[in-house]
Amino acid sequence: MTNLQIFLDIATETALAAGAVLQGYLGKVEDAITEKGRPGDLVTVADKASEEVILQALGRHFPNHAILTEESGKLGNQNNEFLWAIDPLDGTTNFAHQYPFFAVSIGLLINGVPQVGVIYDPFHDELFRAAQNMGATRNRSPIQVSDTSELSKSLLVTGFAYDRRETSDNNYAEFCHLTHLTQGVRRSGSASLDLAHVACGRLDGYWERGLSPWDIAAGIIIVREAGGKVTAYDRTPVKIESGRILATNGHLHDSLSQELLQVQSQGIGDR
Repeated sequence: MTNLQIFLDIATETALAAGAVLQGYLGKVEDAITEKGRPGDLVTVADKASEEVILQALGRHFPNHAILTEESGKLGNQNNEFLWAIDPLDGTTNFAHQYPFFAVSIGLLINGVPQVGVIYDPFHDELFRAAQNMGATRNRSPIQVSDTSELSKSLLVTGFAYDRRETSDNNYAEFCHLTHLTQGVRRSGSASLDLAHVACGRLDGYWERGLSPWDIAAGIIIVREAGGKVTAYDRTPVKIESGRILATNGHLHDSLSQELLQVQSQGIGDR
């Protein structure tokens, strides 16, 4: 087995275990929900319990690796070439409302490049995973992006960051603009699942700002291994720390990028 296969298998078993924890807490966290700073930025006992399962597993298997997780921040040797970017509950607001769209996301960056990704949706029991040059799967079956080549026939997805009330760069203009040009733009509330659904062809493209590495590390490699394309808005290489991402089936990438840049050139929001 290659190292990537070992990393993928351990990340998979870890995500499944964390997902089982989330299912056990679903509908039982009403009295244990707090805000982390900005309005709507929630954390629950389920987030923390899921994270603990993940940290214990990764610490046992890879004690020297660096970890970046939503709830605990930076752990381990941050100079290590291996960095695990973890969201123990992506879609906390959905989870708190018992809206069935949330996931565990575990991504491994090697020298800053996402190379292993696992996203598990425990409510629907859907497991998305990929590793560099090994393809992408959903529940162990190969997946690939859609072949939609026209924006007018596409279904897109996006999201809005927690600081949307405080900044003009809030993605509202882009959302409205692209809603008129496509068959629809969805907002799910889980960046990792948005990327997973682009990878398996349910959605044709995704863009968002205000993200953190743990939101997208796993999804980036899954989309790429499913045949899709992931860049910055302007088609330059994506910088995971920038918080901005454009992911598509590849066919729509240039046209979607152009439309996003057109909105930006109109001076709507500080880019």
